[in-house]
Amino acid sequence: MKKMYFIANLVAGRANIGEKLGEIINKFNKAEYEVTVHITQSSGDAAERAQYACEGDFDILVCAGGDGTLSQCLHGLMKSSRKIPVGYIPAGSTNDFARSLGIPKLPLDAADWIINGAPKDIDIGLFNDKYFTYIAAFGAFTNVTYETSQSIKNIFGHIAYLLNGITQLHTLRSKKMRIEFNGETLEDNYIFGMVSNTGSIAGLLSMNDFQLNDGLFEVMLIKMPSNPVQLQRIIHSLLNISEEIDREYIRFFRTSDITFTSLGDAKISWTLDGEFGGDSEVNRIRSLKQAVPFVLSEPDSVFSEPVINE
Repeated sequence: MKKMYFIANLVAGRANIGEKLGEIINKFNKAEYEVTVHITQSSGDAAERAQYACEGDFDILVCAGGDGTLSQCLHGLMKSSRKIPVGYIPAGSTNDFARSLGIPKLPLDAADWIINGAPKDIDIGLFNDKYFTYIAAFGAFTNVTYETSQSIKNIFGHIAYLLNGITQLHTLRSKKMRIEFNGETLEDNYIFGMVSNTGSIAGLLSMNDFQLNDGLFEVMLIKMPSNPVQLQRIIHSLLNISEEIDREYIRFFRTSDITFTSLGDAKISWTLDGEFGGDSEVNRIRSLKQAVPFVLSEPDSVFSEPVINE
């Protein structure tokens, strides 16, 4: 019988994991898993318990919660020399990473996905000395994900992010930055920047032609618009990403290693997987290729050879 360490965040999303927890554990027991359950107790708790699971004699780590909980679990796994396969049961408000992988939304279906799946190595990001799963970002709206209260997120889902973001338009400020990647250097005023490895951002913005195991990030940079009309063009371009992007103000490229340096007086705050990631004048972000064995049930296009359209 295989040994599973199951980490559950009962306050993530609409907390339906708590209602289904018994059924989920029963399903794993019937599939010949001996399950040890840990309910998260505080911030950072999931990372500590995930590291404990990896350094123990467990065969698989399962995380039930939102993107932030998953990010913590993978952080704990990366701190261990022994990396066991990770399964994910999404229960957050947006579940961007689960959406990218095609993991079912319903907890019991996600449990079946894990039971019938097999490990597939995926990339993980390193932001200075912190690990992240799918996105590091700065600028406009990036604080919305961690400043919007959990109760509001539970009621309105990803719409909460948009509503909270709209209220911040009047505070839009640009960041003077130097950005170095692939032997190229950019210097300009930016209102937003993200380094991602996912097909969905906050349940709103969709990305195309991304890969989860190619060792490359998808990077998007948005320069400060000259007027409100241009800002509306930028937003329209982002929300209709299948159309031609506004290349005057939006830059999109791929890289495995990128450094952001603030050229202004203030440090720049970052968000990692929807949580506050800290602030610093210089931030280096690297992709750790195929660093984590992630349990997937079906082959997916996100693991095919990338099609790069610069």
